[in-house]
Amino acid sequence: MRMRVSVVLSVVLLIQFWPGEAETFSVDGRVLILDESNFDSAIASFDNILVDFYAPWCGHCKRLAPELDAAAPVLATLNKPIVIAKVDADKHTRLGKKYDVSAYPTILLFNHGIPTEYRGPRKADLLVRYLKKFAASDVSILDSDSAVNTFVAEAGTFFPVFIGFGLNNMLIEKFGIKYKKQAWFSVAKDFSEDLMVLYDFDKIPALVSLNPQYSERNTFYGPFEDEFLEDFVRQNLIPLVVPVSYETLKLVKADGRKIVLTIVEDEDEERSRELTKLLKAAASANRDLVFGYVGVKQMEEFAENFDISTKLPKMVVWDKSDDYLSVVDSESIDGEDQATKISKFLEGYREGRTINKTFSGPSLMQFIHRSFDIRMVYIIVFVVAVLILIQTFSKDDEYHPVPNQVQEDDPSSSVSEAESKEYKPGDKED
Repeated sequence: MRMRVSVVLSVVLLIQFWPGEAETFSVDGRVLILDESNFDSAIASFDNILVDFYAPWCGHCKRLAPELDAAAPVLATLNKPIVIAKVDADKHTRLGKKYDVSAYPTILLFNHGIPTEYRGPRKADLLVRYLKKFAASDVSILDSDSAVNTFVAEAGTFFPVFIGFGLNNMLIEKFGIKYKKQAWFSVAKDFSEDLMVLYDFDKIPALVSLNPQYSERNTFYGPFEDEFLEDFVRQNLIPLVVPVSYETLKLVKADGRKIVLTIVEDEDEERSRELTKLLKAAASANRDLVFGYVGVKQMEEFAENFDISTKLPKMVVWDKSDDYLSVVDSESIDGEDQATKISKFLEGYREGRTINKTFSGPSLMQFIHRSFDIRMVYIIVFVVAVLILIQTFSKDDEYHPVPNQVQEDDPSSSVSEAESKEYKPGDKED
């Protein structure tokens, strides 16, 4: 009898823990629905998979959903398909916690299983153009003028473009692999003199960098050794003068150079735009430094950490730590002949006539990862609930129970109101 019971238990346990057939996924242009049971299998099945961690009650998520539905079939037709999937992180909380989902929607791009946060555009056509970068060849080989022009046009404005004219593609390939997520790389094998005029280089071999978003172009004529090539590539991954934002701070942080930061009252003012032109000239002559600018009006909390009591505009040198350098007698560049004042500032920095100051307020990493604290949501909800209870019990009339409210947007008001607002790539709800 004991033997029979033992056998039965063994069979039950064997059935219960026997690994079933792994779920198979096909690239059919539909958005995959993932949960704890199939998430890991899906991530392992595709080289590139974009996962939307959403909540059913989130207005931004509702607006994103049809864009993902429209983009999915287009991305599925690429030579290296990109799959789109989504997870109800409000329901599947363990997955949300595993990937640090604290606001909705959070979009992660898994490349060979390694996640990075997607912060590109959310409209279907732009999302497709942005993601094509991750499915493209490390280095594209171009064999005609039209191939070069088509490559540049299709690359769009989201990433810098590097074109090696008359270069051995092996020289570029290692950088195409290393910086694949940050730029387009190509080698032009056959091209005309007209194309040389168009892309503004007069001899070969040459490596041309284009940054369409900032209308910048630079040319490198050698020496074509790894160290010098990589310096040129890294320097041109970001614009000559970086407008500082929470997004561009990530680019600046990844760059090893110190940043010459100019603080202005309002970066949209005409005089600030004129100052930017002067900064570009200085940046071209000082490529060992990154030049950036920030407006107090645009990012006051960040700018005030550099003592904005000094007359603006002002310049500092910042190594992205909690310290920065002020140049003696050259901090403010207000007034006439700003070009001379910028040169004097850089000269003073080079000669070591600086004062070390402490970066006050939140650290760089806190700015980069800044998000609304979810605990504040709970506090607000608790306070509102208490106020409702007080108001209810203070009434003399008969108590009427309030129906349980599901966190769902009212279709006649909330959704339509949200849709009327501008929909930005970084929009999230806690």
